[in-house]
Amino acid sequence: MRFLLRFLSLAAVASVLAACSGAAVLNAVTSRSGFETVRGLRYMPGDRGTFDLYVPNGATARTPVVVFFYGGSWDSGSKSIYPFVGQSLASAGYIVAIPDYRVYPAVRFPGFVEDGAKAVAVVERLMREGGEGVPAGRHPVFLMGHSAGAQIAALLSYDKRYLARAGANAGDLRGFVGLSGPYDFLPLKEERYKRIFPQATRGDSQPVRFVTRSAPPSFVAHGLKDTTVDPENARSLTRALERARVPVTLKLYPSLDHVGTVTSLATALPLGNAQLREDVIRFLGERSR
Repeated sequence: MRFLLRFLSLAAVASVLAACSGAAVLNAVTSRSGFETVRGLRYMPGDRGTFDLYVPNGATARTPVVVFFYGGSWDSGSKSIYPFVGQSLASAGYIVAIPDYRVYPAVRFPGFVEDGAKAVAVVERLMREGGEGVPAGRHPVFLMGHSAGAQIAALLSYDKRYLARAGANAGDLRGFVGLSGPYDFLPLKEERYKRIFPQATRGDSQPVRFVTRSAPPSFVAHGLKDTTVDPENARSLTRALERARVPVTLKLYPSLDHVGTVTSLATALPLGNAQLREDVIRFLGERSR
């Protein structure tokens, strides 16, 4: 079956997170100790072609790296909103890369996914060669995203063509983490989303269609109070992974809404459910070995 996203404006997510009651407060009170931040590392030309890197103190040649893609309805968002995510994962011992990527109307699908693949390729090269406080080595790589960013991370994880074309090694992925992601959301009804996902390529925008036995182990999280992205997307992706016999963990959080799954990562303020962060860290740890 195909499941329609109950699209409210995902752009509102970025607005909420950027507001004083959201990410601005989280970032203001988030600890800056225990890790180093390197901002504006270039992975492609243009204003949105950079990523920020969060490197925990004592990082080694085997420290895992998480590439995190934020949401924003594929037409908004900024890595500057998410230092609290970088700190959350870096404080647990993970290197974190948070890239910007081009959004509509500058690009349509699959442009933002292709940008994501380029970012992953450059992060992988940095991990191999070292630099910016990262020791050269074989760092386990995870892809993670929230909302529209989870769709991007999922396509990069399951449709191997993107990373291959960008020169990244899809076979090196240790896992995928999706928070409140749209994975199975056709047919589209809103004209805006029809423009973002042109008819000619629309079918390829659905991560569920690319799940195979070679997919990386996956952690799929969704809040049951989400009225922006239907939680059935998480269930549908989980069923596809189970059919392909891919290790998958589905976690549904009764108290969380759409934004709550990402603010639950924050360590400084209780904006969500702390159990989600514990579950994510546990998954990353188990798959890093």
